[in-house]
Amino acid sequence: MIRPKVHGYLDYLIGSLLIIIPLLFLDNYYLPAWILLGFGIGTILYSILTDYEMGIAGLISFKLHLIIDIIIGLFLAFSPWFFGFQKEIYLPFLIIGIGEVLISLFTERKFYKAKALLF
Repeated sequence: MIRPKVHGYLDYLIGSLLIIIPLLFLDNYYLPAWILLGFGIGTILYSILTDYEMGIAGLISFKLHLIIDIIIGLFLAFSPWFFGFQKEIYLPFLIIGIGEVLISLFTERKFYKAKALLF
């Protein structure tokens, strides 16, 4: 099982990768780049807002955080087919998306005292 603190480090790492990948490699792919950038920024923001060891604000419960991770992971994994750019680029979306889901499923379910406002 992945400890919540390690999950937090992975959140910030994955969020950063989602921001860096389009800036370095996807200048010819407008929509895929914006999808990765948006989810990278979003991942960092909801990680900051989560009530866990790596969060700052504690507004979102860790349970809700894991649910969001799974939804984002599934969306990333399937977005090349949803938006029709699978012939140009799909592997980073598939790998990061599946990784996001697996990390969330294998994270220890340690829920913190209810200071979170959401969920």
